[in-house]
Amino acid sequence: MAKVKTMYFCKNCGAESPKWVGRCPSCGEWNTYVEEPVAPKSKHGSLLGDDTEHKAITPIKISDVKAEQMARIKLPSAELDRVLGGGLVPGSIILIGGEPGIGKSTLVLQNVLRIRSRKVLYISGEESPQQLRMRADRIAGGRMDCECYLLCETSLDNIFASIKANKPDLIIVDSIQTIASDQLESAAGSVSQVRECAAAFLRYAKQTATPVILIGHINKEGSIAGPKVLEHIVDAVLQFEGDRHYMYRILRSIKNRFGNTSEIGIYEMKEDGLREVTNPSEMLLSQSSEPLSGTAIGVTIDGARPFLIETQALVSTAAYGTAQRSVTGFDPRRMNMLLAVLEKRVGFKLAQKDVFLNIAGGLKVNDPALDLAVICAILSSNVDMPINKGVCMTGEVGLSGEIRQVTRIDQRIGEAEKLGFTSIIIPANNIKGMHVEELKIKLIEVSKVEEAFRYLFG
Repeated sequence: MAKVKTMYFCKNCGAESPKWVGRCPSCGEWNTYVEEPVAPKSKHGSLLGDDTEHKAITPIKISDVKAEQMARIKLPSAELDRVLGGGLVPGSIILIGGEPGIGKSTLVLQNVLRIRSRKVLYISGEESPQQLRMRADRIAGGRMDCECYLLCETSLDNIFASIKANKPDLIIVDSIQTIASDQLESAAGSVSQVRECAAAFLRYAKQTATPVILIGHINKEGSIAGPKVLEHIVDAVLQFEGDRHYMYRILRSIKNRFGNTSEIGIYEMKEDGLREVTNPSEMLLSQSSEPLSGTAIGVTIDGARPFLIETQALVSTAAYGTAQRSVTGFDPRRMNMLLAVLEKRVGFKLAQKDVFLNIAGGLKVNDPALDLAVICAILSSNVDMPINKGVCMTGEVGLSGEIRQVTRIDQRIGEAEKLGFTSIIIPANNIKGMHVEELKIKLIEVSKVEEAFRYLFG
């Protein structure tokens, strides 16, 4: 019996090696090489010096290529359309990743059930037709007038036989890690299987101009499972993220060959599926009319969308010897830096006090413009004085206690004015060149942290 040939593949980047190595020479990761059997390659001869006749393909001059504007396929979800750059491009291949149970399959199935004019093939390697019908009933509420066909199969060869027989207008694969080719001896989900199956769908998408949406798992580090080359194969990579214990979900574009990667879509998880959040600021702000200490409204930007978010802080005397620092939705190292600025530059002694910080709504914010709201919420809880409900703020805090300028200040001010805030604290000299005469909101320019505190607490 012939010996099975094996190769070593890097699980992170997909690099090949004839033997095991501790550190991948391509991506630098340690202990990522796994041994997998490879299929014997067909005999095509060498590139030079053989007698095999090859067909010469004439290259095309770039100026001779017709610059045709491809009509995008509009999807029922406006948020998904915006993240994709205006809809699905014919022949494109999209990868959607996210944690288990975050709502990837729900998002795709919800859009598929509302497409009326196109034939859709939904390939599932994880669920039975009965399970998909139960989810569809919950999402669509009994309306099944779409042209969606289900195929519960994991064999790549059987899948393409069905695709060629049915010729769908849109293909959904849930998920790519469950599909396996009979030509490879490795198990489904391995590096070689994921790469080969994704490449097969890519070839079909480009040859027939049929868009393909792949749903992928993520690993414990939070990135797309499988080799990194999978993200290079596809045209767009969308990350569906959020905390399963909260109702908000964010669809973020990591890579997009046909659109802007700074766009995000926000959804709210309901019993009957995902609901689009067109104005996230109103939902992330507390509706309580009673002023409470320890809360501050910050104006942040995620992607290309500005929205206001409530920052909550609680400062109390440490019950034990070591003070606690607990952070949810914000960088804990950055909060420690802001606490050091408060103690060194402003004179507030917080070393012997517990500090708890929470970003309302379960969102994770990386915008440095939220710094001012964070320290104002901490100080409000420390002195037990509430901040006026009509005041919001934005600004980055430096190590010397200065308030640094932020980007897109006009969008931040416009969002605060639209939601009815009476005044906004902004960094000094951040509105140069802006026409502020028509603004109804009051602008308070500050250059130091002490000036913001003096305005808020007298």
